[in-house]
Amino acid sequence: MHLAQILFTQGFGTRRLCAGIVAAGRVRIGGHVVDDPQADIATEDLVFEVEGRPWPYRERALLMLHKPAGYECSQKPRHHPSVLSLLPQPLRNRGVQPVGRLDEDTTGLLLLTDDGALIHRLTSPKWHVPKVYEIGTKHPVTDEQIARLLAGVVLDDDPAPVRAAACERTGEQALTLTLTEGKYHQVKRMVAAAGNRVETLHRSRFGALQLPPELPPGGWRWVQARDIEAVNAGAPAARD
Repeated sequence: MHLAQILFTQGFGTRRLCAGIVAAGRVRIGGHVVDDPQADIATEDLVFEVEGRPWPYRERALLMLHKPAGYECSQKPRHHPSVLSLLPQPLRNRGVQPVGRLDEDTTGLLLLTDDGALIHRLTSPKWHVPKVYEIGTKHPVTDEQIARLLAGVVLDDDPAPVRAAACERTGEQALTLTLTEGKYHQVKRMVAAAGNRVETLHRSRFGALQLPPELPPGGWRWVQARDIEAVNAGAPAARD
């Protein structure tokens, strides 16, 4: 693929702008400046630099973000900044979108991609991709509340009971909840229906991907291509 086209597909601007970036000598490959916009470059395992910043070529982008509180999972936020504002401009240019949503006050693992088919697969209830939430509650967690969450609680918009795939008390006022579907404010509504109230909510896992402890709030990283199928299947993902 021509180098200018590579930059264009990766979100570095219009075709004309990308050609100008290359011609200005602002792109390096293997430590060497490449200033010919029409240079043919193999994209497999390609890592190029734009103004000194390494950038891996990805036909489709998939990344994880440690969402902080105070951000909305929307392109057009209403009351708080968008999580997309935490990403570099090239990723925003190429149209990555959150895979599902976390509330403004919810923290933790958020996946983003520009692959519409992958978004559908990971959010469709029929695939049962597990999501794990760490919850702090207002009142002490009881055995009865755990039992109700596992057996199923009824939410006000659906007569069918909604069950947790797994639920474990992790402290006097803390529990871990695993869900395989996603409804509006589901965790908060389920805990309320069980007789308690969510005070803090943090997603620690999505499918097989766990939020790395070293990734700070607001930080992001690429999801390796080899892990995508594991995310789909819920199998353990490889570590970098």
